[in-house]
Amino acid sequence: MTMVTPPPGREFLLRGAETMTRVLGQARALADVANRQATNLLPALAASTAPPRLPADPVNLARDAAEYAIDASQRAILFWDTMRQAGNAFVEHEAEGCPPVLVFDWEMVLDGRSLPRPCNYALVRIKVPEGARPTDPKLQPFVIIDPRAGHGAGIGGFKSDSQVGVALRRGHPVYFVIFFRDPEPGQTVLDITAAETAFLRRIHDLHREAPKPVVVGNCQGGWAVMMLAASQPELCGALVLNGAPLSYWAGERGRNPMRYLGGLAGGSWPAALLADLGNGKFDGANLAMNFEALSPGNTWFRKYFNLYEKVDSEAPRFLEFDRWWGGFFLMNRDEILWIVENLFIGDRFARGEISAGSGATFNMRAVRSPVIVFASAGDNITPPGQALRWIADVYRDEQEIKTLGQTIVYLMHDEIGHLGIFVSGAVALKEHSEIAETLQLIDSVAPGLYEMVITADAGGKWQVELQERSIAAIRARSGEAKNEAFPAVAKIAALNQGLYDMFAAPLVRQLTTERTAELRRQMHPMRARRHAFSDSNPLMAPVAPLAGMVRERRAPASPGNPFLAWERLWADGVERSFDAWRDMRDAWTETAFHGVYGWLAALGVAGAGTVAEPQASPLAEAPEVRDALSRIATGGYAEAVVRMMILLAQARGGVRRNRLVRSDTLLREAKPFAEMTAAARQALIREQTVICTMAPAEALAALPKLLPKPADRSRALATVESVAGPEAELGDAAQAMLGQLRATLRNGTARLPAFEDAAIPAD
Repeated sequence: MTMVTPPPGREFLLRGAETMTRVLGQARALADVANRQATNLLPALAASTAPPRLPADPVNLARDAAEYAIDASQRAILFWDTMRQAGNAFVEHEAEGCPPVLVFDWEMVLDGRSLPRPCNYALVRIKVPEGARPTDPKLQPFVIIDPRAGHGAGIGGFKSDSQVGVALRRGHPVYFVIFFRDPEPGQTVLDITAAETAFLRRIHDLHREAPKPVVVGNCQGGWAVMMLAASQPELCGALVLNGAPLSYWAGERGRNPMRYLGGLAGGSWPAALLADLGNGKFDGANLAMNFEALSPGNTWFRKYFNLYEKVDSEAPRFLEFDRWWGGFFLMNRDEILWIVENLFIGDRFARGEISAGSGATFNMRAVRSPVIVFASAGDNITPPGQALRWIADVYRDEQEIKTLGQTIVYLMHDEIGHLGIFVSGAVALKEHSEIAETLQLIDSVAPGLYEMVITADAGGKWQVELQERSIAAIRARSGEAKNEAFPAVAKIAALNQGLYDMFAAPLVRQLTTERTAELRRQMHPMRARRHAFSDSNPLMAPVAPLAGMVRERRAPASPGNPFLAWERLWADGVERSFDAWRDMRDAWTETAFHGVYGWLAALGVAGAGTVAEPQASPLAEAPEVRDALSRIATGGYAEAVVRMMILLAQARGGVRRNRLVRSDTLLREAKPFAEMTAAARQALIREQTVICTMAPAEALAALPKLLPKPADRSRALATVESVAGPEAELGDAAQAMLGQLRATLRNGTARLPAFEDAAIPAD
């Protein structure tokens, strides 16, 4: 057989047409970016507030002015005294080696510095506070991994109402993965993963009668958790990912500018330069300063104005948080480059391209633990797209999630910021408490993709429902993911890094010593400012005595003082100015990114490419699917009850937690389920989920074969009805399915389920 080669002219025309298509697509992308940025900028620039009115009476005006002057000067002194205390706390914290900021006492369990592959991580056990409920060693342990993103460990437990506090109040043993300020020589990210594996093995040894531990990952700790679960799935129980950036390229046009910074900087070489200037260590203060620049109005002005305005009550909270925010940790050069190249620029995790050593890669499809993802629309560091898009990158559709026996639940907050996900007491008492409550029932949830929806009932109690969602919903939440500009960034970044390593790095390393590196660290603005406001600065000496005098003679202005309103008006104007500058900067950043890398990709200079969708494969041909469908008419009472509950849940499109509680009680306490191991019950639920997903009509029709005796049919139906609860609360689709279950068991025949053609809600 002879292959016909297209004429050279035709091939040239085809390539030209392809290039023109990319060029037109890039032009549309730039127009869309400009339109979105203009839409965001114009209302902000036009915003204004009417000034408050001053008293017309000169006597009242003078009285209000004098009262305000005294109050303002006293608040200024107390403000600077709080800044002095923060500076002293910083100096003391640094002198102590930057210990964890956990508010709870703890004891060392395993120090990673003593492992065969040493690293600066350690596992500690949280001690129960005096007078609190003791922990039960047979309950599922909680393990919390904090982010190593510039700051130290402890944000997940630096106040009583926190992730640690939530777990302790429920009697669970709680472990925390801490890390020390200085990395071990030569340690790598893979060494840290090996250490965390050793930590989980030690927890298994300490709690042999307990279920596998819940592993909680905050921010960058989230991808550490997923790497751990992908490489050691037998060690992990349920996973909780809070604000974790697993798909860094994802985001919404007109928002989320942080994902563009690596490209505009030319790739990873600036991080390498900073590490070389640090004598092989990257200073986490650089990351902290970048985070502050994302919201300059808040981090550079508003949080300090709030302290000044409410200094009588705000100082303790400010000092509590600044102790963590002001603790700056170091990374090895190889560590920061691994993070930047694999996650921030390469976005390789979701595509299974990160090396796990020995030729293997970290594959998120290997994760078999239930996963709960907590994200927020108000998070500008890890926006929802970066927290959720990995689901659509890893799985083709929601059916594939079910057939693989995986359970993924995501929870969205409407407005909380990135740090609020970890530090907000309100979030701890609501979202983290409800997550912990749901985790106790997660093994009874049928595999699938769900959104956790939390609402308040008439009595103010939280009601939780797991509503089925589709991969289309994830793509809609993620915003832009297919973009030729990002692969172009990865190619240019690799080129720039190679040039830097070849020509610049040897010279920088030759000129750098440990002394110059430490001097540079101490002169960093994030450290120098805190030193300047501490008692080590002689100019701060009068502040403490003056503050003591002010506290004895404190005379706050009345709340109705008009000068206070003018003060707030001024503060709002300053913050808006910062935010307007930020918005213009972000608009330029996004436009420049698409203008440079988008055109490079469109013209083929950097090589065109898009993020590939998961490869489609016939699910019906998968071994686990064939095995399950071969047993569609095999089994008995247990298989029939679980199948009926899954059919009802699928018809309703979700399940309320009160029904999950009844289902969990049934599966743990009633025969024959109570005689099964936890693994056997989970295998039963997974298999029946595959059957109900791939062949719902046949699954329904086969029920009489599973229950040949009338007594067993009546008992099974009564059991399912008791778990389902009041029929009036089921909804039309679930009521129709319940009617079909009754008719099938009564008559021995079934009609096509009414829910089979219904689409899973997109959102």
